[in-house]
This record gives sequence, structure tokens and C-alpha cells, in this order.
Amino acid sequence: YEEDIWTEIAKYLDGISLVMLATTSKWFHRVIMDECVWKYACLRDLQVPAPRHISFKWIKLYASAFDGSHSFMFRQREKHIGIIFLPTYMLSSICPLIKLGHNWMRIGAFFIDSSAAFLMEKLSPPSKILPETIGSMLQETGSCVLNNVKAGIWIADLQLVRCPVCDLNTCDGTMQMIDARHIELFLSEGYKNGKWEYELIGTHEVRKKAKSASGGILDFNYLKDPSSKELFDLKTWVGKPDDWQPKAMITLHAVAVNTNLQENEGKIPVLDFLKSFNTLVHSDFFGLHVKFHTMRAGDDGQVVSIRISQQLL
Repeated sequence: YEEDIWTEIAKYLDGISLVMLATTSKWFHRVIMDECVWKYACLRDLQVPAPRHISFKWIKLYASAFDGSHSFMFRQREKHIGIIFLPTYMLSSICPLIKLGHNWMRIGAFFIDSSAAFLMEKLSPPSKILPETIGSMLQETGSCVLNNVKAGIWIADLQLVRCPVCDLNTCDGTMQMIDARHIELFLSEGYKNGKWEYELIGTHEVRKKAKSASGGILDFNYLKDPSSKELFDLKTWVGKPDDWQPKAMITLHAVAVNTNLQENEGKIPVLDFLKSFNTLVHSDFFGLHVKFHTMRAGDDGQVVSIRISQQLL
């Protein structure tokens, strides 16, 4: 066989096909396990440029990105909403992720080229950046500049988790969460041994009737880049007001989510996730409580994961 030819052919195969081909013989195993093959496959399937530096082999990065895992499979599993099936008349009052039979959704990958990220609750470009602490910026404007962020490839998911008021036996509601992580996070020893924890860096309250729940993460250096205009042009991707399916927008350097909220009259019975039809949820909500969490690689390390969650008030 011509090794160079098969190396090029391998670049057109997906991950599963590559693994299957590698098991056919020792010769193919050696060809397929070449780093250049998995680097090409990873960057191709994630649609991002190559980072300046990686700490793990490309085949491990590919597996971490495409093995179907997400952060709540490793931490706080009791807070994640399981798959349930509801009667049709009840579906419109609950996050559409449940309607689809899912408790999470992979949005895609984006690239942080600098060491600063712009976090936002409201999907609109800021008129000015206030020279204040992160906590005060989030409380006042719902946005902030986060420094010392690990550059490279980031994976973004949309999660559905239990509200903080819930315990394991009851569920009074759910939170929508944009959950982003550096591609190397799940492979890092500090994450696997539990030493790295999420920290609340600030909150923001929307003290008016909210029509939607949204959040976004953007490489700060690309805040005024033409690609960011797609993210801020909400009419092109958030859907009509009566479309309650969660929507996501991902560009090369940013990710954002938006879910339009439905207003109902009175109370609607909602299936208690672990018991029966004994939970009532008020649909005449008023505003949102937004939380911003980060995880660092050690006490003074770089930011390797960011979460933005929205809870109805």
C-alpha cells in the first residue's frame, strides 16, 4: 500500500470510520493513528482553526469532543434533568428541550484567540465597558470582561438543569444554561480528580417581564468583528415570538443561545420529575435571575469553563 495515499484518504473519513479502518490490520492501525490524521479530522469536524499549543494527543481531543459526554455526566449529576415524556397539552409550558426528549444539546465549537472573553446576558453590543469589578459589572449591566481565559478550542452545550430551590425529590422548575468548556478540560487531571470547582463570579436580575432567556460568550478581541454582527442580528436566528424552541448561534469566535418564553394564564400542572402530577408552576413569571460561573485550572489558573444560567423569578 501507498502510505501517503491512505493518509490522505483517511482525512475524508469520520471518527467511527477511522477507528473501524484501524482495526483491520496493524499496517492500517499505524497509518490511522498518525497525529496528522486526527488533527485534520478534529479541526474539520469542529470547523475551527488549529490552536497554537495542545497538551494532549489529537485522537484524545477528538474523543473528548465527540463521545457524547457533557459536564453534568461527571459533576452534579443529580441536578441534571433526565429524559421524560409528557402529554402533548403540557409540552408548551416547559423548556422545548424536554419536548425533543433531550436534557442537553451540543451547540458546537468556537475559538478563543485572545485571553479575554466577553460574557453577556443581553444579546446586544455594549455601548461602553465600565472600569469596574466583574461582580459589579454583572450586577449592573449583565455583562463583563473576563480575563485570563485559556485560548484555543471551546465546546459549547445547552443544558437543562434543576433550579437551586429543588432537591432530589421535587422539582419546581428548570434552568436553561449555556455550558462552555475548553476542549482539554475533561482530560485534565485537576478536573478528573475534583480539585477544580465552579465559582460564582456574579449575578444579574432582570426586573421586568422577560420575553426570552438568553446568554452569550464572545472573544473580546472580536467584539466589533463582522462575524459578531451575525450573533447580534437576532431577527435572523431567534425565531418568531411564538416559537419556543431553544435557538443557538455559533460563529468562529462566539456562541449564544436564546429561548422565547411563553406567557400562560393561571397555573399549569407539570409532571413532577420523580413523583407524579403534584407540582404546580406559576406561568405569570416576572423577570429572570442570571448566574455566571467559571472554573479555573487551580486557584490562580486560567479559566477553562464558563456557565451562564437563567432562572425565572
